[in-house]
Amino acid sequence: MTLSADRLSYSYSGPRNHVRQGPPEGGHYDGAEFALRDVSVSVAPGSLTGLLGPNGCGKTTLLKLLAGVLKPELGSVRLKERELRVLSARAIAQQIAVVPQETHPAFEFTVLEMVLMGRHPHLGAFQLEGPDDLAIAREALVATGTAHLASRSYTTLSGGEKQRVVIASALAQKPKVLLLDEPTASLDLGYQLEIASLLKELNRERRVTMVLATHDLNLAASLCDTLVLLREGHVLMQGPTNEVLTSATVQQLYGVIADVSFHERAGHVTVIPVRRQ
Repeated sequence: MTLSADRLSYSYSGPRNHVRQGPPEGGHYDGAEFALRDVSVSVAPGSLTGLLGPNGCGKTTLLKLLAGVLKPELGSVRLKERELRVLSARAIAQQIAVVPQETHPAFEFTVLEMVLMGRHPHLGAFQLEGPDDLAIAREALVATGTAHLASRSYTTLSGGEKQRVVIASALAQKPKVLLLDEPTASLDLGYQLEIASLLKELNRERRVTMVLATHDLNLAASLCDTLVLLREGHVLMQGPTNEVLTSATVQQLYGVIADVSFHERAGHVTVIPVRRQ
């Protein structure tokens, strides 16, 4: 299922009453500091797309717009042929799942309870989870290697275990598209490799379309078939990973001189930062 953004603009300082009314005369908002401006992205079904760029470039904002959490001030987001703005939050959640940077539940939920929350978009008002929902949740636990943690309190888990459980909850939504914001942030090297392997397996075997925002260039190189490079709220470049991730683009994005070359044992290009420009 294709997810696309067409000429998106969004600001955090602009007026909030223009979301459905469109821009004022002249097509811009005076005084607005845009987090994103005129951004177009197309995510192909079954692909794994990486969003790269320095802090404050708009990666998380773009993910929130693609998820329907934020409404664009200009432009549109479409899931297949329908604009997200005409769909209910529940309808969007039945198709798109989000894995945030951090998850802090308000109560002491078990791991199974956390994963069952992924079934809420598919339940009616006041409807409780049934045997089918429980089976889907347990299947998601197995898929993420967390079935043995089902009865544990979520808050007692390690960072890597928590991230796998959050991914399991997203899988329980049975989404067509999975959006992930820094899924390996604050994880040690072992858990980073573990999460990367899990995402690659889910994308390959379940054909879940994924969009991944990350600062880890080597993670993006190992996972993503397509990259979108963002800088100062604009798309600098997008295309196949091997064509887009080069020494020149790393220098443009981060102002860093880096060696970018194919690593035979890793099976993908690797990025070694050398110095600031």
